[in-house]
Amino acid sequence: MATTSTTKPIKCRAAVSRAGGEPLQIEEVVVAPAQAYEVRIKIICTSLCHSDVTFWRMKEGPMAVHPIIFGHEAVGTIESVGEHVDEFKVGDLVVPTFLAQCNECIDCASERSNMCSKLVFQIGHAMPRCGTTRFADAKGEPVNHFLCVSSFSEYTVVDVAHVTKVDPAISPEKACLLSCGVTTGVGAAWKVAGVETGSTVAIFGLGSVGLAVAEGCRLRGASRIIGIDLNPDKFELGKKFGVTEFVNPSELGERSVSEVIIEMTKGGANYCFECIGLASVMNDAFKSSRKGLGKTIILGVEMHGAPLCLESYDILNGKCVMGSLFGGIKAKNDIPTLVNKYLNKELELEKFITHEVGFNEINKAFDLLHEGKSLRCVIWMDK
Repeated sequence: MATTSTTKPIKCRAAVSRAGGEPLQIEEVVVAPAQAYEVRIKIICTSLCHSDVTFWRMKEGPMAVHPIIFGHEAVGTIESVGEHVDEFKVGDLVVPTFLAQCNECIDCASERSNMCSKLVFQIGHAMPRCGTTRFADAKGEPVNHFLCVSSFSEYTVVDVAHVTKVDPAISPEKACLLSCGVTTGVGAAWKVAGVETGSTVAIFGLGSVGLAVAEGCRLRGASRIIGIDLNPDKFELGKKFGVTEFVNPSELGERSVSEVIIEMTKGGANYCFECIGLASVMNDAFKSSRKGLGKTIILGVEMHGAPLCLESYDILNGKCVMGSLFGGIKAKNDIPTLVNKYLNKELELEKFITHEVGFNEINKAFDLLHEGKSLRCVIWMDK
């Protein structure tokens, strides 16, 4: 059992990655007290995101940092607060997020941006303000942070700009989903694209984020939601999230995806979402959008670092491309709204949870995701 004190270090369990691609090790770590503008959170449950797996697999390069505590999609309660923290109190139910909202910079003040310019987004391995870690292993050696959250630990320390208070009426496993993946997809439809009632939508890639986009488009009143995926099983799954039609690129013969989408929609989709992370698919999405008003929203990070090349004539014809990090969501403003949508039975979060495991079984969550068997696996700290 973890020992706790508001002013002293806490000893607790954490799932530590010590080598790329190797199973996480459940170890005792020491979590330092929260410093100025920080809170220490007792994690209730966390879940596994593809971003965790992507960085966990890395065995070389500047991002292959070990030892490290992964995890960035979670929910917990405030255990203690550091100096200059007025926004939270002990016991508050909160979700940590990888993207900051300081509410002080020009970008946080803008309705058009969710990219805080005071605590700039980066794949950091330490606290964002001071560059030091709050974790140490049993030998006293430092352990690195991940995406300003590190939720694969019973306790973690997070900067206040990365924490949002939520209504305790929402169950923890549902709140957990709003910390990253579901919010990213729903937000892309809501905040970035601004999908309108009666719109036609094409979603390239029906993983958890793509299905969250579909859920967002359903909430926004889209009349047609076309899912594009190589896995034929995704169509039946997609129907639960509002997908109305399905295209499998492997079954089109000589025809391109964009030709089929343009024919199906009589000119192209109003909104196209790329949720895979391949420049070739981004091009397909762009070509599938309608002249004069088509928007292509890119959610996937190009996995090979390839550039995106577009025809300038199509841009002149009124098509546009938009990037979407965290779905354009300002966490402190918008996550409480999503919580209310769930509590009002509009947003259906339970559909995303396919598995639940205890903390000691965390490596099983990696296996399930690798095997393509789970959308979101909730990892409970006390089960």
